[in-house]
Amino acid sequence: LNQVRARYHEMSRSARNNQEHHTQEMGLQWLIMRRGESFTIQLRFNRRFHSGTDYIIFVAETDEPPTELASDFTIHTNSLFVSLFTPANAVIGPYTLKTDISQGPGHSTTHPLGTFILEILLQEYIMMDYGFVYNGHERVITPWPWNYGQFEEDMIDICFQILNKSLYFLENPTKDYSQWNNVVYVCRVVSAMINSNDDSGVLQGSWREDYSPGVSPLEWTGIPMLFFSLVMRCLGVPTRVISNFHSAHNVDANLTIDTYYDQHAEMLPTQKRDKIWNFHVWNECSMIQKDLPPGYNEWQVLDPTPQQTSSGLFHCGPASVKAIREGKVHLPYNTPFVYAEVNADEVVWLLEDAQAQELLAHIISSIRKEISTKMVGSDQSQNITSSYKYPEGSREERSVFMKASWKMLGPWKAPSPFLDLLGSGGFEDQLAQLQLYLTRKAEWGQDLLPKLNAGSLADRAQPQGPIRLVMHLRAQTLLHDGGTWEPLWRQIVHLTLDFGEETQWLLLLPYNYRNKLMDEKLICVSGIAKVEETGRSMLVLKDISLGPPRLSTEVSERAKVGKALRVHILFTNTLSVVLSHCTMVLEGSNRPFLTFSLGTLVARHTIQIQLDLYPHQSRTPPAASPHQQQQIKEIKGYKYIFVAAGRAS
Repeated sequence: LNQVRARYHEMSRSARNNQEHHTQEMGLQWLIMRRGESFTIQLRFNRRFHSGTDYIIFVAETDEPPTELASDFTIHTNSLFVSLFTPANAVIGPYTLKTDISQGPGHSTTHPLGTFILEILLQEYIMMDYGFVYNGHERVITPWPWNYGQFEEDMIDICFQILNKSLYFLENPTKDYSQWNNVVYVCRVVSAMINSNDDSGVLQGSWREDYSPGVSPLEWTGIPMLFFSLVMRCLGVPTRVISNFHSAHNVDANLTIDTYYDQHAEMLPTQKRDKIWNFHVWNECSMIQKDLPPGYNEWQVLDPTPQQTSSGLFHCGPASVKAIREGKVHLPYNTPFVYAEVNADEVVWLLEDAQAQELLAHIISSIRKEISTKMVGSDQSQNITSSYKYPEGSREERSVFMKASWKMLGPWKAPSPFLDLLGSGGFEDQLAQLQLYLTRKAEWGQDLLPKLNAGSLADRAQPQGPIRLVMHLRAQTLLHDGGTWEPLWRQIVHLTLDFGEETQWLLLLPYNYRNKLMDEKLICVSGIAKVEETGRSMLVLKDISLGPPRLSTEVSERAKVGKALRVHILFTNTLSVVLSHCTMVLEGSNRPFLTFSLGTLVARHTIQIQLDLYPHQSRTPPAASPHQQQQIKEIKGYKYIFVAAGRAS
């Protein structure tokens, strides 16, 4: 038997193994196996195998001590079909498979058979190589097509290279590698390695709208910029992308975000790092943490782009979603920070002479207005806010908030009046009620028509006569991290309200804002009204999200492997201005980018592009069609294309 002719590249059943383990999309260059399941190989010998006298031991070697694999076999003339069973708690990574062959006790010979890779399982959260990141505003949520690319060529190698470059591995490779069977450990390592704040990570973060010399994230569609979900899905960990709209960044962990305005209703910059981001994206991984109580496993939050360190490194999580909902901020990992992201209150101050003069609002519903992820089997967003918290303002939500406040703040950090403020719901002694709303849908390229609604309220402490208001209104560009720029629009309104009277005031915000906005096209309209009778001030706020023109992608027939597929792409410039230097990029799974120069598009003009694609795999990727130019970067379209297998020739 010492002429064993099996090698990895001769393992004729590798294609079937990868298919049975749902890893065939990663290619046949590697034998990629799921942990806790069996795979089959075929050995060929120079004579018939005799089960009574011939002995074979299968050994899988990695940087850990060798592991003897349990096996079952079937004899067929000079061949041996062997099923090998991998432990469910085995370390993930590449293994070298060897056999020790002997005839009875005594000398044995060792034969290397090849290499295989062990992974950890689920269709939507592992096998799907495309999905959506949801951005924009909680009232105008935009699906952003994303190609994860975990099945792209060499991606499995790249994932392990990321692990091998971590600070833990560089410091002690043996100790680091021995923990690759611990999903919590691997997730924390990958979370640290996606950002490059303190190691040789993948991405360099920029939070102030200047992405040079890199590329704006709004121009990404996936794998050119590796990110956490790609790596974890490639390693076999169920992972989904989460968007938290109005996400708190509460550095000092006091569960409040302070915002400041001057008497003219202009939001002021602050040196404090506490901000309310328009939206923030993190990930959830499904796993079991042995140090969590029963019922607190499954989905765990991991954030590979945190703004502060944990255990000396920039990584965050895994934090139990159930623990966040119940206010169990003492549970690992980084649960207090994630809890604050979805639960902090906003406290708004009137600032004069660099001092907070008046408390304008205590808003308990400003943060976490919606938490979204991709719905299973659909491109629609699913609101999962209830997984993170009880209904806003409910007795359960406020009770959990106060419990978490005491745990996070403690009596030594916050005096009793402060916690009383946190528990209060707002102000009940206002003389008037103010509201800003849009009279028509806000569209990029159009004038905006907000309307102010003001009504007098009864108050026992004041006479039932008219009240006079002087209202300053401002519109400012809203940046991604919650900051603003100089006002792009100003107006003053004088109102006199009789007791119980309600009035409306139509406002006009002209389209000269077009060169003053950032990529996300968000405007914050704010108003501060001073009541002449009391000297008190009132605040009214309205965020406006401007959606870009839409791009549609359609196919005329069913897609089959190897058969030409006609794709129609339609785009109308709905703006009143010319779009210059337009470029369209067509992307799909496992296919190179196709780039088209469109030149200049005149206002109100429609273009149509037709092209033929030749699918080479029977898969179900979307064809994403980002459309980019200097004025607007985030015009995107997408289309699911279900590719059927071609006929065997």
